[in-house]
Amino acid sequence: MMIEDDMENGSLRPYSDRLRTFPSMRSKSYTPLIFRIFMGINVRVLFILLLLCLGAIFYVGASTSPIIVFVFSVCIISFLLSIYLTKWVLSKDEGPPEMAQISDAIRDGAEGFFRTQYGTISKMALLLALVILSIYLFRSSTPQQESSGVGRVTSAYITVAAFLLGALCSGVAGYVGMWVSVRANVRVSSAARRSAREALQVAVRAGGFSAIVVVGMAVIGIAILYATFYVWLGVDSPGSMKVTDLPLLLVGYGFGASFVALFAQLGGGIYTKAADVGADLVGKVEQGIPEDDPRNPAVIADLVGDNVGDCAARGADLFESIAAEIISAMILGGTMAQRCKIEDPSGFILFPLVVHSFDLVVSSVGILSIRNSRDSSVKAPIEDPMTILQKGYSVTIVLAVLAFGGSTRWLLYTERAPSAWLNFALCGLVGILTAYVFVCITKYYTDYKHEPVRALALSSSTGHGTNIIAGISLGLESTALPVLVISVSIVSAFWLGHTSGLVDETGNPTGGLFGTAVATMGMLSTAAYILTMDMFGPIADNAGGIVEMSQQPESVREITDVLDAVGNTTKATTKGFAIGSAALASFLLFSAYMDEVAAFSHEPFKQVDIAIPEVFVGGLLGSMLIFLFSAWACSAVGRTAQEVVNEVRRQFIERPGIMEYKEKPDYGRCVAIVASASLREMIKPGALAIISPIVVGFLFRILGHYTGQPLLGAKVVAALLMFATVSGILMALFLNTAGGAWDNAKKFIETGALGGKGSDCHKAAVTGDTVGDPFKDTAGPSLHVLIKMLATITLVMAPVFL
Repeated sequence: MMIEDDMENGSLRPYSDRLRTFPSMRSKSYTPLIFRIFMGINVRVLFILLLLCLGAIFYVGASTSPIIVFVFSVCIISFLLSIYLTKWVLSKDEGPPEMAQISDAIRDGAEGFFRTQYGTISKMALLLALVILSIYLFRSSTPQQESSGVGRVTSAYITVAAFLLGALCSGVAGYVGMWVSVRANVRVSSAARRSAREALQVAVRAGGFSAIVVVGMAVIGIAILYATFYVWLGVDSPGSMKVTDLPLLLVGYGFGASFVALFAQLGGGIYTKAADVGADLVGKVEQGIPEDDPRNPAVIADLVGDNVGDCAARGADLFESIAAEIISAMILGGTMAQRCKIEDPSGFILFPLVVHSFDLVVSSVGILSIRNSRDSSVKAPIEDPMTILQKGYSVTIVLAVLAFGGSTRWLLYTERAPSAWLNFALCGLVGILTAYVFVCITKYYTDYKHEPVRALALSSSTGHGTNIIAGISLGLESTALPVLVISVSIVSAFWLGHTSGLVDETGNPTGGLFGTAVATMGMLSTAAYILTMDMFGPIADNAGGIVEMSQQPESVREITDVLDAVGNTTKATTKGFAIGSAALASFLLFSAYMDEVAAFSHEPFKQVDIAIPEVFVGGLLGSMLIFLFSAWACSAVGRTAQEVVNEVRRQFIERPGIMEYKEKPDYGRCVAIVASASLREMIKPGALAIISPIVVGFLFRILGHYTGQPLLGAKVVAALLMFATVSGILMALFLNTAGGAWDNAKKFIETGALGGKGSDCHKAAVTGDTVGDPFKDTAGPSLHVLIKMLATITLVMAPVFL
C-alpha cells in the first residue's frame, strides 16, 4: 500500500504538511423548524410555558388516573436524566482540530440528508392523512361508537390527529438518535486516546441519552393521547364511551410511527450501505487502502450513513416497536377486562405504560452502572467491551424482573381471580427470558469469539465463492433457534394466561391472548438498554473512522477497532431482539384486527380458513410481498452503490494526486450522489408495503360482493398478514444474522488471523461483507418495521375491506 511504501522509504510527510481539510457539506446550520421556534423564545418565557404545559399535563393526568400521573412523573424524571447524560457527553473534549473537522463534515452531511429525507416523508404522511380522513368520513360506525356518541366525523379526526402525532414523534425520535451520534463520535475518538474504558463509557452514555428519549417519548406520547381523549370524550360518564373501548382510538398513533419508521429505515439503510459498499469495493479491494482512509472520496458518505441509517433509523424503529406493542396490549387488556366484567379495568389497560416507565428506570441504572473506574494514566490491557456491556445488561435484567413482578401485583390483581397476577408475572418472565435468549443466540452467530463466525472466516481462505456459500448457509441455519424460542414463548405465555382463572360470562377462559401481550411487554421491558447497546455500535464505528482519517497512533485505532467489532455484535443482537418483539406484537395486532372486523361486520370473525382458494391466494401474496420488498431494497443499494463506485473510480483516475496526498478528494460529490439516489430509491419498496394490503383487501371485497361472501376481503387480508408475518420473521432473521456474521468474519481476519489485512483471505471476506451490507442494514431491519406496519395498516384500514 502507498502509506506503507512511504513509511519504508521515509517519505511519509508529517501530518501538518498534508492536504487534510474536510469540507462543509452545507451552506448554513440546519435545525428542525420546531427546535428553531423554541430556541427563538426568551428563556424566561420558555420556562413559564414549560411549567404551564407540565401543569396542564398533570391536571389532565390527575383527572384520568393516578397511574397516568405516575407514568408522567417517571417520563419527566427520565428526560432530566437524559439532559444530564447529554451535558456529560458534550463536556468531553473533541480532540485535536483535525478530528473536529472530520466530525463537522459528518454532521453536515447527516443533518443535510435528514432534512431532505424527512421533508419527503412529511409530505407523504400528510397525503396519507388525507386518505385516512376520507376513508373514515365515509365508513360505517360500530355499535360501540354509536352508543358512546363518537360519530364518524369525530372518529375520523381523532384517528388522523393520532396518526400525525405518531409520525411527528417518530421523526423527532429519529432526529434525536442522529443528533447525539454526530456529536458523540468525535468525543469517543478523543477518549480512545486515553483509555478504552473511557471511550466505552462515552459511547454508552451517548447511546443511553438517545434510548431514554426515544422510549420516554413513546410512553408519554401515548399517555398524553389517552388522558386527553379520556377527559375530552368524558369517558365512563353516563351515555359516553367506556374506558375499555378507548385504546382503539390510539391505533392511528402506531400507524403514524410505523409509516415514518419504514421510510426512515429504507432511506437511511440504502444511504449507509450504498456508501459503504462503494467505498469498500474501490478503496479496499481495488486500491488496497485501509477502511476509512482519508484518500477514499466515499469515506465521509460512509460515516454519514452510520448516523442516518443506524442511529436515526433505529431510533424511529424502536419508537415504533414500543408504540405498537403498548397500543396492542392496551386494546387486548381492555377487551379482556370487558369480557370478564373486571371491577376496575384501568389497571389492565394502563399496565403497558407502567411496564415501560419501569423500563426507563431499570435501563437508566444499567447505563449508569458502566463507569470509567480505571485511572486513565495507567496503561492496562484492553478489556472486552462486550463483557462490560453484558454486566450492565445483567443488572438491567435483574431489576426488570423485580419491577415487572411488582407491576403485575399492583395493576393486575383482581378479586375475580386473586392468583391471576402471578400467572401474568410468569408471562412477563417468559418474555424477559426470551429477550435474553435472543440476545445470546444472535451473539453466538455474529460474534467472532464463537465458532460460526470463525468457520465463516476460515471459508474465506479458499476464495470468494466459498465465503458466500458459508455465509448464506450460516444465515439460513440461524433462523432455527430463534423460531423455536418464539414458538415456546408464545405457547407458554398463552397457556399461563389461559389458566390464570379469568373467565367470561359463559365460563370460558379469556386470559390467553393477554398473557401473550404481557410476554411481549416482558420482552420489551429492557428496550431502553437494548437500544443503548444498538446506538453504541454506529457511534463506535464513526469513532474508528475519525481515528483512521485523522491518522492517530495505531494503539488508538486498536481500541476503536475492538469497540467497532463489539458494536457490530450489539447491532445484530438488537435487530434479533426487534424481530422477536415484532413477531409477538404482530400476533397481538392480528388478534386486534380480527376483533375490529367482527365489530364492524356484526359477525363473529375468529378463524381464517386457508382451504378457501381466495384466502390461500392472500397468503401467497403476503409471502411474495416479503420477497419482493427485500429484492427491491437490496437492488436499491446495488444501483446506488454502482453510482458511488463509478464516482470514486472517476476521482482516482482524474485526480491521481489523491493517492499521494497531493490532491483532496471531493467528498461532497459522493455525499450528494448517495443522498439523492437513496431518497429516490426508498419510494418504490415503501409504496409497495403501504399500497399492497389496501389494494388486495379492496379487490377481494369487490369479488366477495359479487360471489356472496361479505367477509372475503377481510379474510384475504388476514391471510396476507399471517403469511407475511411468518415469512418476514424468517427472512429478517436470515438477512440480519448472515450480514452481521460476514462483517465480523472480516473484522476477525483484520485482527491478524488467517493472513490479516490485505491478504487474499481478507479480500474474500470483504466480498462477503459487501454482500451482507444490504442484508443486515437495509432489507433486514426494514422487514421488521414492515411486519408491524402491515399489522397497523390493516387495523386502521379495516373498514375498506368490508
